[in-house]
Amino acid sequence: MTKQESVALIRKNPVSVGCAALSLILAIGVYLRSDATPEAEAELTQKTATGERLALNIKYSAQLKEQADAVSTATKAIDAQLIRPSQVGTNTQYFYKLEADTGVKIIELRQTTPGASAKPAKGTYLPVAFAVTVQGDLPQILQFLRYIETGAHYSRVLSAVCSGNAATRNSPLTLGLSLELLGQP
Repeated sequence: MTKQESVALIRKNPVSVGCAALSLILAIGVYLRSDATPEAEAELTQKTATGERLALNIKYSAQLKEQADAVSTATKAIDAQLIRPSQVGTNTQYFYKLEADTGVKIIELRQTTPGASAKPAKGTYLPVAFAVTVQGDLPQILQFLRYIETGAHYSRVLSAVCSGNAATRNSPLTLGLSLELLGQP
C-alpha cells in the first residue's frame, strides 16, 4: 500500500481511524500506568489505616481529662498504702499497732526483705516480705488476719501455720505468717 492509498483510506474512514488511534493511545497509557496501581493501593491502605486510627483517637479522647484525673486519684490512693523497705521501724510499728488493736501477742517479727539496696526504676512496686508469729485465742487470731487483709497496706499472705496444744483446749493458738506488703523504694 502506498502513501497515497493510505491517505485515501484515512479520509474515507476518519471515525474508524480516529477510534483506532485513540484505542492505541489508551492501551499505551494503561500499560505505562499499570505499575503505579499497586503503589497507589498500598498508599490508600496506609492512609485509610491512619485515618481510622486518628478517628479512634478523637473518639476516645472525649473523656480523656476525666480518665486522667481518675488515674491520678487512684495512684495517690495506692501511694498512701505503700511502705518503704528502708523504713524498718515504721514498718514494724504497723504490726505492733495491729497487736494492740486485736489483743494478740507478737512472738516474732522480722522484715525479711532487706532495705533499699538496689534502686529499681521510679514508679515500680516491690513486695516487702515479713515473717510474723503471733499468739492468742481463735477470735484474736482471726481478727488479726482480718486487719492484715483489710488494713492500711496492701498485703498478700504467702503461708500460714496455725498450731495449738491438743492436750489443753483453752491453750493459746500460735500463728506463723509469711506475708508481703506492697512497697516502693
